[in-house]
Amino acid sequence: MNAIRIEALTKAFGKIRALDGLSLEVEAGTVFGFLGPNGAGKTTTLRILTGLAHADGGNAWVDGLEVGKSAEIPARIGYLPEEPAFYPWMTGVETLELMGKIHRIEKTERRRRVDEMLELAGLAEAGKRRVGGYSRGMRQRLGLAQALIHRPPILLLDEPASALDPAGRKDVLSLIEGLRGKCTVFMSTHILADVERICDTVAIIDHGRLITHARREDLIARYSIPMLVLETDDLDRLPQLAAEVRQLDWVRAVELDGRQLTVTVKDLSTAQRELLSRAVTAGLVVTHYEQVKPSLEDVFLRIVENGNETRQP
Repeated sequence: MNAIRIEALTKAFGKIRALDGLSLEVEAGTVFGFLGPNGAGKTTTLRILTGLAHADGGNAWVDGLEVGKSAEIPARIGYLPEEPAFYPWMTGVETLELMGKIHRIEKTERRRRVDEMLELAGLAEAGKRRVGGYSRGMRQRLGLAQALIHRPPILLLDEPASALDPAGRKDVLSLIEGLRGKCTVFMSTHILADVERICDTVAIIDHGRLITHARREDLIARYSIPMLVLETDDLDRLPQLAAEVRQLDWVRAVELDGRQLTVTVKDLSTAQRELLSRAVTAGLVVTHYEQVKPSLEDVFLRIVENGNETRQP
């Protein structure tokens, strides 16, 4: 069952086409990573799904309801914008109480949910403090709590961990990860490590178009390029080896970073035979050598930078 369905969405701002025929489906109960470089159309898509913006063309459905034609959608979604804004003079408790009233939650149940959401967001002790004194990470967690106060089946998050410090990112991502199976999480971001950590399925868009859409593991496997990593303490000879290897016909790319040489290869069997042998012949004492799988970041950069990639259905 699909929690979100998008068909041929288009949206232009003057001469700029933010969305150019975007089509996409999101399976219910998953944590879905919506990836793309800045300006790819991620925020525009989310704003259309929430009803805060209107598409020029195409259609979208949220929890089976057509966007723009159903007054029930606000009750079915929770939304966290990239920079949530709250009344700074209100406490965390008062903020969630207000959101509960907006969603017409009965008083006794509302109080219970406020306590539950503060606990879930790690803000139980800070709930009586004014939001104006919250850190950026605390405001993000409060934003997630307000988005979940009415227990929506679908949660829409726009760059939820952007601009957070490492501790704040860890808290927010752990909270999102804990929602798997409880609701559908549609998370827009350009931080690849976050997606690789918590998302089940990934869609990559660029210039408002879908580039590819697959489960995370399948995507990495589909665009997998063999890579060999060699490390040595001999920093004098390693650059010479890098320059030599770069000229070989079985090599796709070479990256030298300190004591580590990463070689992306075209012919893995040849590379496995020759790279280590050439390093030993060059007089290097190899301290580490392995074949590594590409990260989601490697895949993302390859897809986005390759103008010949075709859109996937």
